[in-house]
Amino acid sequence: MPVPDLGGLWSDLTDLVLPAGCAGCAVRSPALRQGFCPRCVAELQALRPASTRPDPAPPGLPPCVALGPYDGALREGLLAYKERGRHGLARPLGALLAEVVAVAVGRPGPVTLVAVPDTARAARARYGDHLERLVRPAAARLRAAGWPVRVLRPLRALPRPDSVVLDSAGRAAAAEAAFRLRRPGTSTPAGTVVLLDDIVTTGATLAAVSRKLHRAGMTPKVAAVLAATQKRRPR
Repeated sequence: MPVPDLGGLWSDLTDLVLPAGCAGCAVRSPALRQGFCPRCVAELQALRPASTRPDPAPPGLPPCVALGPYDGALREGLLAYKERGRHGLARPLGALLAEVVAVAVGRPGPVTLVAVPDTARAARARYGDHLERLVRPAAARLRAAGWPVRVLRPLRALPRPDSVVLDSAGRAAAAEAAFRLRRPGTSTPAGTVVLLDDIVTTGATLAAVSRKLHRAGMTPKVAAVLAATQKRRPR
């Protein structure tokens, strides 16, 4: 399915040369566009949102759509944004997330965007909730294309262990206890509820959040993410 035209992601801004270089490949170029060099822009433009699903999929995981695999310029751009302080990348990455939402929902119409929240510790380390920064430009791009958009933050994240040190069962257990409703019954979604995250790996976090939202009467129809990790095949 072709990506809906949401207004020319790469045509509206050309960056000055940044000392950090391209977010996708680190090359220093006088032609950076929103933090990416022309080669990495072309690589990102070639990505097309498509359905993805972890195997095995955890219970409660909604259908997932990802922009592409967690690889190449997309992976490096996400790492630069999340872990290396390149907060200016929120605009192009958020706009790409809007493209994923558009494909995931299918037709322009009212949507409610709910992002997986950062823990307080992660937000402090990243100088703010990294997904909340992505949601703002994503919502703005969708609205500019005529989509009625509401953004809700019905959940808060509780402290939890680093998922890097956990196996799939440990991730599922940690995710189940990791979120709490802020004010039960006070958030009213409009139209299609879309759950947002940056990366899907096992799907445990998305499934846990989806179950929490379902119990609060806000069942997500679909999850939209930027990247999906790929299982390594044994040699």
